[in-house]
Amino acid sequence: MPDTALAFQTITDLAPRLRTRQLSPVEVTEAMLARIAQLDSRWHSYATVMAEPARVAARVAEQEMSAGQYRGPLHGVPVAVKDLCYTQGVRTMGGTKALAQHVPTFDATVVRRLEAAGAILLGKLNLTEGAMAGYHPDFAIPLNPWNPTRWAGGSSSGSGVATATGLCFGSLGSDTGGSIRFPAAACGVVGLKPTWGRVSRYGVLALAESLDHVGPMTRSVADAGLMLQALAGYDVHDPTSLSEPVPDYLADLATGVRGVRIGVDVSYVTREVDPTLADAVLAGVRLLEELGAQIVEVTLPDLAPYLEAWPILCTAEAVAAHAATYPARRAEYGPWFRDWLDHGARVSGAMYAQANTLRAACNGLLRQVWAGIDVLACPSMPTPAFPVSAAGLYGPMGPQGFDMARLRFTAPYNFNGTPTLSVPCGLSHDGLPLSLQFVGKPLGEAMLCRVGHAYEQATTWHTLRPPL
Repeated sequence: MPDTALAFQTITDLAPRLRTRQLSPVEVTEAMLARIAQLDSRWHSYATVMAEPARVAARVAEQEMSAGQYRGPLHGVPVAVKDLCYTQGVRTMGGTKALAQHVPTFDATVVRRLEAAGAILLGKLNLTEGAMAGYHPDFAIPLNPWNPTRWAGGSSSGSGVATATGLCFGSLGSDTGGSIRFPAAACGVVGLKPTWGRVSRYGVLALAESLDHVGPMTRSVADAGLMLQALAGYDVHDPTSLSEPVPDYLADLATGVRGVRIGVDVSYVTREVDPTLADAVLAGVRLLEELGAQIVEVTLPDLAPYLEAWPILCTAEAVAAHAATYPARRAEYGPWFRDWLDHGARVSGAMYAQANTLRAACNGLLRQVWAGIDVLACPSMPTPAFPVSAAGLYGPMGPQGFDMARLRFTAPYNFNGTPTLSVPCGLSHDGLPLSLQFVGKPLGEAMLCRVGHAYEQATTWHTLRPPL
């Protein structure tokens, strides 16, 4: 099989070929490492390539399969993780110079669970500094493979780029205000943000712990469900992880959407949204209706006054997360994230309490919206990927502060911790991916996978690849 054809296989396509030994984990891993060496000097998705550990893991997987010890559909599949996830003996930098020499002595729970499922860890993926919006000048900026002059999404940009360019079969991202959904949207891949607490955050560098989620980025919805299956569940090391039983996320995948109640607020979808994107989202809703879903008109409240709480909560919690290096090593941070931390240092206890009250009120309003629906449909972000420059991404935050309008479809669902699924739904007039987001009820990931898979099966958008 040609290298490109192999590289763009979905996990669900690759796994049976590995299980029946049509392909070996060793040859697949070597092909991926060769592809990374050939292409990633242009796209900058990897912070650290773990070539030798990957080769060792691939040989072990091959021996296990030869002995009939098959672990499941991730066995022998090369994946990569955002460079926030601890890997024993391998530096975990979080995109910041202050942690450039940080070498963990243990694996994050998500890394351990991927390895327990038999996945091969290819390496650690680049991200914005501290998982916020700007990059440290000492670190490379991942480039959008659809157009290198456009945003690759933050902060899991390396995860989005690597998955879109066939430099891994799936990846892990993290999401505090949109950082799984933005790179999924910008790079034309699938992004699944699980319910807060569904996936352990133990051993994952924090941005804002009450808002942070960890989840998979893949090239199909089924692949996202497969990865979540391996990741989800209670972790004794993370007391915020949820103890509810983990369902089979793929069990009802093929049952379709007949009778599923999908909420849509046309004003919410279209107001101050790129018209082509809004049309694609509404076309997706109509298609699901044709497939048997029940479309329910809902009204989203004006959330803008409540979202003003997000930067207050996030900056203050970021200061707490970086207490070991900020302010003591403030000068080692890049201009953007240094500004972010400085803002957080000025947040008083009363300001944080007021912001938390706004968050609780926002969550209450959203609960009312979900009373009569199973899933909400909306864009993943208001526009296709927008123009960026290295100077802007490396520079300071700027006098205007942080643009919360960009987070209008994402941050509310970090506030309430509900699961979301982003899927490709079209192309803009200039050939950039468009993204449809489904937002579910708490622990509703299986329903999201069911809806997203039904949409995928009726369209071809998820099969498009960037013009590398």
